Amino acid sequence: MAAIGSVIEKTRGLDYEIIVVDNDSNDGVEESISREFPQVRTIVLPENIGFGRANNEGIRVAKGRNVLLLNTDTLLVNGAIKILSDYLDTHPKVGICGGNLYDLNMVPMHSFGRMPSIWDELCELSMGVLPRIVEGRNRGFNYSEKPLRVGYITGADMMIRGSLLKKTGGFDPDFFMYYEEVELTWRIKRMGCRVVSVPGAKIIHYESQSVGSQERKDAMRKNSRNIYFRKTHGRIYTFTADLLHNLAVRLRRALGR
Repeated sequence: MAAIGSVIEKTRGLDYEIIVVDNDSNDGVEESISREFPQVRTIVLPENIGFGRANNEGIRVAKGRNVLLLNTDTLLVNGAIKILSDYLDTHPKVGICGGNLYDLNMVPMHSFGRMPSIWDELCELSMGVLPRIVEGRNRGFNYSEKPLRVGYITGADMMIRGSLLKKTGGFDPDFFMYYEEVELTWRIKRMGCRVVSVPGAKIIHYESQSVGSQERKDAMRKNSRNIYFRKTHGRIYTFTADLLHNLAVRLRRALGR
C-alpha cells in the first residue's frame, strides 16, 4: 500500500497505470487497494507461483510502452518512474534501466550487478579482493552520478521496454525466485540492447523477509544460479561454477565469515 501511495505522490508529467499482482498473500490486499486506490488494477493469484511468473501476469495486461517492475517493499524518493521512462525514450539502444536503491536510512543498497559467470565465483574465492580492484567503488551501486552501463538491474526496480517484453515473452517460468531477472536480461542483451543504471532515480527498498530462513534463501539462490548457468552456458560451465562456489562457501566457513 505504501508503495502505491509513493508512486501516485511522486509521479508527475507521465501517463501511467498501476497493476498489482497478489501472489496468494491471503491478506485481503485486493479489498484494501480497491477501497483506497480504486484506479489500481489488482490481479489475485490462487497460489504463489514465484516472482517471475507472477510478474508475467501483470506484463500480459500492461499497456505502457515502458514497464516498471517495482517490488511492493519499495518507496519512491523522487520522480524515479518518469526519470527512468524518459531515459528509455531518449536512448533507443537501451532496453533496460533502473535506479539507485537505498535502505530506510538512505544507505546505498545493491542496485545492479555483473552478469553472473565463473569470474564471480573466483571473486568469492578471493574474499572480495578481486572485485574491489577491478570495479572500484561502483560495485552494485552507482556513485558516479551519471548513467552507467551494467550487467543487470535488480528485479526490485527494472524498467523494460514493453516491445522487448512482448518479443521475449517475459520471465522464464523455470525460475521460482532469484536469477529470473538476470536470465531475462541475458536474452534482451542478446538482442543487442544495453542495460543502464540511472542514479538520478532514487528508490527505497526495505526488503521483505517473506522468503524464510537464510538457509532456505541460500538454497533457492544456488538452485536458481545453476538453472541460469545451464540455460546460458551449458552443463560443463555449470559444474565448474558450482564447484568454485562450494569451495568459496567452505573457505568462508573456515575463516569464520
